[in-house]
Parts: sequence; C-alpha cells; structure tokens
Amino acid sequence: MIHQQILSITTPGRGSNSITREVQDVVVQSGIETGLCHVFMTHTSASLMLCENADPDVRNDMESFMARLVPDGDPLFLHRDEGPDVRVI
Repeated sequence: MIHQQILSITTPGRGSNSITREVQDVVVQSGIETGLCHVFMTHTSASLMLCENADPDVRNDMESFMARLVPDGDPLFLHRDEGPDVRVI
C-alpha cells in the first residue's frame, strides 16, 4: 500500500521548527502499520534534522551554531532569492 500526503508548513523565518506532530498525524491517518515514512522538502534553503527532542536546548544550540557558521549577509553566499531571514528567539 502506498500513501502520499502533501504537507504545507509555514514558518516565521529562520529557526528550527518541529514537524513531528504533522508527520505523525499523516502516518496514523494512513492506517499503515509497518513501513517507511519519507519526508521530502522542496524549499531551496530548508533542511531536515533528525533529533530525539529530549532536550530543547539541542535545537537552540544548533540554531546558534548555524547562525555563527553562516551569518546573514556573508558575501561568500550568493543565494538571496527569499530575502533576509528573520531570527525569532
């Protein structure tokens, strides 16, 4: 059995956003009890991070690290199609 669902996730800008509940809901609604769930993101500057979510500080640490690694406006990076990101703390 194959089940495909399209999720549209709106975010306020830069940051990590948990989509666990949305993905779990799709899996439960599918009725499939055993299998794989593939999550594919089509946004050019989005990525998936797998995390156990046991400690919310992990996501904050990752956001801080990435903000230092790739600061807004760094001339090294050419991609600016979506405009400046907004950091929400």
